[in-house]
Formats: sequence, C-alpha cells, structure tokens
Amino acid sequence: MLSNRDKELFDKLELDYPAVAIKFCFAEPQNAERIGKTLSFCQFLKEAQDTGRKFYITKDDDNCFGKMVLGMIDKPPFAASGQAGYDFGVYRTPAPNARLYHMIPTLVRGSVNYVLFSPVSVCDFDADLVIMVASTSKADIIMRATSYISGDLWESRSSCVLSCAWIYAYTYLSGKVNYIITGMHHGLKRRKVYPAGLHMIAIPYQKLPEFLTSLSEMDWELIAMREDEESKRLLKMKMDEWHNMDPDFALHK
Repeated sequence: MLSNRDKELFDKLELDYPAVAIKFCFAEPQNAERIGKTLSFCQFLKEAQDTGRKFYITKDDDNCFGKMVLGMIDKPPFAASGQAGYDFGVYRTPAPNARLYHMIPTLVRGSVNYVLFSPVSVCDFDADLVIMVASTSKADIIMRATSYISGDLWESRSSCVLSCAWIYAYTYLSGKVNYIITGMHHGLKRRKVYPAGLHMIAIPYQKLPEFLTSLSEMDWELIAMREDEESKRLLKMKMDEWHNMDPDFALHK
C-alpha cells in the first residue's frame, strides 16, 4: 500500500492531472462506491482525476471495449471481424483490425469483475497499476525514475485502436512500464479525453518500489541541464577528469 511518503512524492511531481491508482478485483470492493454513471473505459481515469473520488466500475458501466480487454465479456464477433475499424477509416480493410484482436493482451475471462479507481492521494489499497498523464518535462522525470536503478529500456507498445489493452492489460500482465502519447489513439482522441501531446504512463505494481525509491534519490533536473554557474563549474570539472582518465573519451562541451 502507498505510504504517506509515497503520496508526497507523487504530489511533488505537481502533475496537471493527478496520478491514479487502479486495482483489478474479482470480488466487489469494500469501502468504495460504484461510479453511478456510464462512460467509455478510457474516460474513467479522467473521471477519477476530475472528481477526486475513489470508485469502482463493472462491465455495465463501460459502454466501450475496456470490459472485453479485462475479460469481463467475450470478444464480440462483429468487433473482432474488424468491420468497425474499416468503417471508421482506421484500416484499409477489415483484416488488419481483425488481426489486432488476436494480438491484444486480455485478462482471463471472468477473473476481473470490478475495477477500482482512486487518486493516489486518497488511495487505501494495494494498486495493481498507477497511471499518470504528464507533460514532456514531467514525463522525463517519471520515465527516468523507472530506469534509474534497473536500467530498463523505455518502450511504448500500443495500437491506434484499443489503447486500453496496452495501458491496462499489457502493463499488468507484462510487469513492464508502458506509455502512449495522447492524440494518437482513436477512442481517447474521438472523445477528447485529454489534449494531444501528453504522455500517459502506466507503472505496474512490480515497478512501483523502484520508481518511488528512484524519485526520492535521483536528481530531478540533471546537472547538464542546469543553467546556474555552480552546476556548470562542477560539470566542467567532471568532464575534465574524464578526459584526463581517457584522452580518447570526448564529449561535446
């Protein structure tokens, strides 16, 4: 469970959209209310950010295909045929959209019946994912914190449609951090959930301890990016030391 110190680190990021914790549940969550409205799955994250509420959803609250990705329902034959992607003009023929339904990650049918959403600031459960929506400058800090200790490569796996499969199911099943860019994914863009050009970053539970440790230890603004004279002096001193150790090691100054 996120500690008060952890929550303070998220708060220190000063994100325009609060970080949201998510848990996939078989049984109905306790100490949380059902959302009380019907939305598309990609809108529930924004609902938690806008309202500051902790709430849960069922398959009946989702009017899109997030419930399919989470194994709440079977893949609808018409959608899986690819016809919708073709009619929307996303794909040249139905075939590439139909193929996508064989590639998207989905959770085991019936294993998730409820999805719990909560702003990190009021989260009182063990999160399966934490999702952040951030500008590039804040995403730089977040993504560096995911690899500061491990050195894991950054990667983005997604598709034009069904972005929920890659942010939610893929991140959870793979244990890998994943991100997408808003404005490039059909459902999010069509519903105008976020302005274009933001980074939506999902961190799975396996990576949260490393991420939070890194945030507390690392420099959020790297020395080579600072404009103050003391930082410039220290950087020059370090680079001179590198050159003395290995004259063939040259960096642009």
